[in-house]
Amino acid sequence: AKIARMLVDMNVPRSDLVRLARGMTPAKLADVVSRLNALEIAFAYSKMRPRKTPGNQAHVTNAKDDPLQLAADAATAVGFGFDELETTMRVSRNAWSNAMACVVGSSVGRWGTLFQCSSEEAEELRIGMAGFTSYAETVSVYGTEKSFTDGDDTPWSKAFLVAAYASRGIKARCTSGGGSELLMGFHEAKSLLYLEARCLCLQRGMGVQGTQNGGIDGAPLTATIAGGVREMMAENLLAVWLDLECASGNDARSTESEIRVGAKILPYLIAGSDFICSGFGSILSYDNSFNASLFNGEEMEDYLALQRDFEADGGLTPLPESRALELRARAVDAISAVLEELDLASPTAEMKASVVVASGSRETQTFALGATAQISEAIQGRGITVIDVICALANRGFVPEAENLLRLVKLRVSGDYLQTSAIVREGRVISAINDPNDYAGPGSGYRLTEERRGEISDLRDLLGQSDVLSAQSMHRKAEAQRIAYLEAGEAREGNDPKEVVVGISPAFGLQLYQTTGGLNLSQVLRHIVGGIEEGGAVARIVRMHHTADTSFLGHSAARLAGSGVGIGIQAKGTAIIHSRDRLPHNNLELFSNAPITTLEHYRGLGRNAAGYALGVAVEPIVVPTQGEALGARFHAQVALIHAIETGLVDLDRAPDGVTLKFLDEAKGGGSR
Repeated sequence: AKIARMLVDMNVPRSDLVRLARGMTPAKLADVVSRLNALEIAFAYSKMRPRKTPGNQAHVTNAKDDPLQLAADAATAVGFGFDELETTMRVSRNAWSNAMACVVGSSVGRWGTLFQCSSEEAEELRIGMAGFTSYAETVSVYGTEKSFTDGDDTPWSKAFLVAAYASRGIKARCTSGGGSELLMGFHEAKSLLYLEARCLCLQRGMGVQGTQNGGIDGAPLTATIAGGVREMMAENLLAVWLDLECASGNDARSTESEIRVGAKILPYLIAGSDFICSGFGSILSYDNSFNASLFNGEEMEDYLALQRDFEADGGLTPLPESRALELRARAVDAISAVLEELDLASPTAEMKASVVVASGSRETQTFALGATAQISEAIQGRGITVIDVICALANRGFVPEAENLLRLVKLRVSGDYLQTSAIVREGRVISAINDPNDYAGPGSGYRLTEERRGEISDLRDLLGQSDVLSAQSMHRKAEAQRIAYLEAGEAREGNDPKEVVVGISPAFGLQLYQTTGGLNLSQVLRHIVGGIEEGGAVARIVRMHHTADTSFLGHSAARLAGSGVGIGIQAKGTAIIHSRDRLPHNNLELFSNAPITTLEHYRGLGRNAAGYALGVAVEPIVVPTQGEALGARFHAQVALIHAIETGLVDLDRAPDGVTLKFLDEAKGGGSR
């Protein structure tokens, strides 16, 4: 318990805890971490992760193993800011083609994005030796001996494999994760966390740089067990406590519940991680050859919004569509040039064009699996290496991409990134050595710079007042052909007991022309006036200048009406029926859900107002909802619309009478 409290004590340095972990058994490590609740685990993780700056990793695959799409999607993923890319295949012999396509695509736009091809271990090592990959992480480690031998492996063979990668300058991580032994049937009735602690201690003993854990392929199974998600968080904490680089899972989709998906990612997004996802599906889920990730291309916008919501760095940066298309076109041209230069294939213009604008492989007219297999077998059979690819790029005029790829190869020679938690940012290796996590409480550790805050806040489809005005102005001309608002001088109190005054807001029909429900304001007024007349009353229109508030629009209208009953309506469509003898916020009827208020509702509003004016009993109108989150959908727009309205408020200006002239006589036009 004492050590558990030290993990969440910001006054205890990370280095002290790392030193203690090295003298603890797997059972002791698991026991300590099991004493923490989920919140404490997340806090401890933020303190114990090795590198200060968070990062992320992408899956780049497609259902056809199409090299053109792989290159385009790799370039797009690099544009989003992923530090690592990982691919795999639908057909195993396509590994070489997939590797070449992704490494070319990852060189477009910037250099330094690390890449790996997940394949059979011996094949993956050969691909690495040919220079196509810069890291490996699918070196599987298990917590029981039978799980190892069932896979024709031993702890020693895994250690040799890791050493082989490192000897060629290839960064390496092992893969483990709670639930793997359970899936294989050799769990020995031991707890998932204890088995994972054994895995991690073994990895630490191998001298490997880091681990990919947090359930991984076992995540869907582990998530079905009580406390399973907490267990996956705990095993990530064990990894960083042992000073291992941690790609913290969040790759295999563990649930179809969007709520549970969001809940699972949140602790990592807030705490940060070396790689928040060890496989964010940057492509659509049907193209994800690893099976659907926790987040896929369909959820990219949601993930970017989560970063903005919490001002948390999830390792990604919004990518404008125009820039994405530029990157994709360049990547498709680059890989096509390589295929042609090396006499592997000759993509047609139609094939290339279909890939550039495609969201996924169902929209492309390009290589099928069999054609890709021929390309892949030729790459392997002819002994083509990354140097051949670099030369091909340079020969065809893709010099920036050739230089970017050459820099990555040189990095393997120098070995500068063979450090815990190493990534390449802006041409510089950062790791736990030169970017150590120094969290020690508020104001320490990783903090967003103003520049980075601006980057993650710059989402697509942001809405501003100018956007609202621009969208509304599109309806100005059409509305001018339907209705004219003719000034009739200062409005005075009426004396007709049948009169209902309709008080419209300052921007109504002047700068704003549609409700939030998409109804033209001319139609809305036509139906309100029509309803008043159907109810036996007389309508008078008054424009208010001193207020834009619905209650005060209605109350002010009622005070001017001969009947003492008025209607207030804002340009966004919110409306109210009021009486002069009631307090401003104590109305007769309120129509607050403008986005779902129909023309018939507005006509009914007019009829009921007439009924109140004439002393006739009426049935209040209810605008039914289906539980829509109207606030979430419309409140930003509503706030901007109201700002436009209040910008026109003149507290000292009296209301003006307005004569309506409906210009479309064929639909019942005339003056009101």
